[in-house]
Amino acid sequence: ALGLNIGATPAPSSSRGAVSMDLGRPLRVAVVGGGPSGACAAEIFAKAPNIDCTLFERKMDNCKPCGGAIPLCMVDEFELPPEIVDRRVRKMKMISPSGREVDVGRTLKENEYIGMTRREVLDAYLRDRAVELGAKPVTGLVQKVEFEDANGPYTIKYSEYKPGEKKGTPSEAEFDIIVGADGANSRTAKAIDAGEYNFAIAFQERIKIPDEKMKYYEDLAEMYVGDDVSPDFYAW
Repeated sequence: ALGLNIGATPAPSSSRGAVSMDLGRPLRVAVVGGGPSGACAAEIFAKAPNIDCTLFERKMDNCKPCGGAIPLCMVDEFELPPEIVDRRVRKMKMISPSGREVDVGRTLKENEYIGMTRREVLDAYLRDRAVELGAKPVTGLVQKVEFEDANGPYTIKYSEYKPGEKKGTPSEAEFDIIVGADGANSRTAKAIDAGEYNFAIAFQERIKIPDEKMKYYEDLAEMYVGDDVSPDFYAW
């Protein structure tokens, strides 16, 4: 049986419970996906004794199309430095399908805000922290997960992209545990037949505007819920 006792917080302390698995060697763990979830999982495994952790991410400098908003509690819980937060949103303007505007945020305290981040900055920081603790980073696209027994071992087949190379090199590696953090089109989820699930497709545009106009958005976000912007969902 496998027993894990390595804490539940994203940035665990140095007191780690050991992983018990009678292998006579360190436990081989693969984390597929280098976003916040994958990076934090890799950090926890890297801090634990008797674990060799490999972190797979297809594009280390990926700018994920995401609003990048994080709750205030995440800053302390994930031990994020202040410079990770680009803007501190304290006001929000909700705009209805009919064009009616409602201001939100008047009840926020002086020290409360919604943090706005750029995912390529946030994700890289969390990944780098895991790597500094001992996780092995692999720039590679996981294509298939193979196994004969549900309890492992598991073989990951992937294309590894080395610096300066545009074409990936077919590679494979064997692991005892796989953590799937590879998003909506998860190869890990398909490998274990996780079934159908709902997901949304996001589009992101970055627009350069003059500094004097940007001051209007210094601590403000606008949310549109009309069909003219994003049918059946929202845009901001």
